[in-house]
Amino acid sequence: MILHNYFRSSASFRVRIALNLKGLPYNYVSVHLAKGDHKLAAYANKSADRLVPLLEVDGESLSQSMAIIEYLDETHANSPLLPKKPLDRAKVRALAQSISCEIHPLNNLRVLKYLVKELKQDEATKNAWYVHWCREGLEAFERQLASDAAYRAKNGQAASVYCYGSTPTLADCCLVPQIFNAQRFNAPFDGLPLTMAAFDNCMKLPAFQQAQPSNCPDFEA
Repeated sequence: MILHNYFRSSASFRVRIALNLKGLPYNYVSVHLAKGDHKLAAYANKSADRLVPLLEVDGESLSQSMAIIEYLDETHANSPLLPKKPLDRAKVRALAQSISCEIHPLNNLRVLKYLVKELKQDEATKNAWYVHWCREGLEAFERQLASDAAYRAKNGQAASVYCYGSTPTLADCCLVPQIFNAQRFNAPFDGLPLTMAAFDNCMKLPAFQQAQPSNCPDFEA
């Protein structure tokens, strides 16, 4: 497998985590978004949306991190990232989409660039935009985790170690990169005990440690 990605891309980070959790080897190909590599013909001819990540596997090219991760989960049964029961799967997907569909689209690189270059907002305003939407999203995420914790306690079930249950799921693949990005923008994490506990537990695992930006071959401080 070949993973076209960028060390700072949270969507790419998600896929790197999933590949590591499943123990799947891959070739790392850097697409430097800040330098515009995604617009060059060499990559643009591979990627219809000209975004990262892009996974080349079995002669096909797959885009969109959530679709890639679910494909990996469906084709490699070890270390499942979605639970077996439909209700549990729906809850994990809801957590994952709270980040991938609600927080991330408002805060990704091209949106932030547009705020500065096209709408003429200064860096302070751009950063305030990021922190506002990130914080709102993480508070909603915390409420979802709290609701699950109350349900588990009521039914005599063990508390979740990660976002949902005792093993990492698709939700954790989304949460960890979001927290990494939020740290870069100095977003506050107070009042998010369940969210940060899940993050801390994930970061104890080699799969998450190895996937982080500072371990990528194209890392830049």
